[in-house]
Amino acid sequence: MNRNILWGTFAAGLLLVLATLVVESEANYSHSRPQLSPPDSELIATQAELQLNSLVDLNNRFGFKLFAQLQQQQPAAENIIISPQSIAIALAMLRNGTTGVTQAEINKTLDLDQFDPKTIDSSYRQLITSGKTPDADVQLAIANSLWVNQDITIKEPFLNNSQNFYQGIAKNLNFADPAAKNTINQWVASNTLHKIPQMVDATSGEDVLYLINAIYFKGSWTNKFDASATQTQPFHLGTGKPKPVAMMNQTGTYRYYENQEFQAIRLPYGEQGELGMYIFLPRKNSNLKQFHQQLNLNNWQGWLSQMRSQPGRVTVPKFKLEYATNLKEVLSTLGISHIFNSQQADFSTMTDSKVAINQFKHKALIEVNEEGTEATGVTSIDIQITSATPQDQGFEININRPFFFAIGDDITETILFMGDVVDP
Repeated sequence: MNRNILWGTFAAGLLLVLATLVVESEANYSHSRPQLSPPDSELIATQAELQLNSLVDLNNRFGFKLFAQLQQQQPAAENIIISPQSIAIALAMLRNGTTGVTQAEINKTLDLDQFDPKTIDSSYRQLITSGKTPDADVQLAIANSLWVNQDITIKEPFLNNSQNFYQGIAKNLNFADPAAKNTINQWVASNTLHKIPQMVDATSGEDVLYLINAIYFKGSWTNKFDASATQTQPFHLGTGKPKPVAMMNQTGTYRYYENQEFQAIRLPYGEQGELGMYIFLPRKNSNLKQFHQQLNLNNWQGWLSQMRSQPGRVTVPKFKLEYATNLKEVLSTLGISHIFNSQQADFSTMTDSKVAINQFKHKALIEVNEEGTEATGVTSIDIQITSATPQDQGFEININRPFFFAIGDDITETILFMGDVVDP
């Protein structure tokens, strides 16, 4: 009996010693092995943010270059409004269906050469999702769609990229049916709150694919204009001729900057003021043409960085603009030409059929009043089968002559819309 007790005591002691050795061994290993900590995930998030910031800069730079080309080709007496973001997203989706020189042209024009393909797509996905705002007084929606000829086979990787990264819907249609255009136009109308009811005039059996992007924005001013303060005043057109226009008036504190060439002001939207309209008014001894010679990404960023909050009075016209254009000539000038050439276009990662772009259309509109701003832009790419053939007011700005404007998101620094108002 005593012997059993002694053996039991010995065994228990031995187990205790072994357990202690195991615990110490685990502790020593845990100190020596690499530790995965929260900073690793923070590093990944920081890299993604830097990539997104770089992409936004490149899209904005492309927007300024594109706008400069349109402004040069446009008669001086006509208004312009585009959504550079809509056009850039459509081109980014399209590039996944191209290869070789065709893709290289898109990459070069959008300055995407510095990114690998996965980074490009993931950054655009982040850009699309980051556009959503919690501000109840601001609506911002970005939508993409693919409308595919039911008789044509589109390759799965291209469709998957469009759906996974660009949140695009994909639908098959009988393009030989005249009613097919109605289905596409209904989607466009729905995603622009019926501000752009028609984008496609007609479809044909030769159409392979319609790739469409739509951006819709509606924002109430952080400080709405008093409608009773709106007065009819002269707006001096580019010719110098005055035109009676309803001009909104307001005093308050705004982000403002001026130099010898222009005055600039930011009018914020919503309770949080994350999005705003920037207005650049050339001096009386200058004009929009001279201003556009300075308009590029570096100057834009410099001007915005010098804006400071200060009291002032602003007079701005109520206006409504509509603009439509085919971007084929402009994009070719910027360096994207193969996609339009039936002999050179290479869409082999999209389809085995020989195709090229028939039309590259863009429509945009904006309405500005005392309540706020509503703007929308749509880009439509038609790909076809080809044949072998009273307080301290401080400053005062009276926007009563042609001016440039842009609507931007201060969080991502994305420019959603930009335009010239020469005749409100």
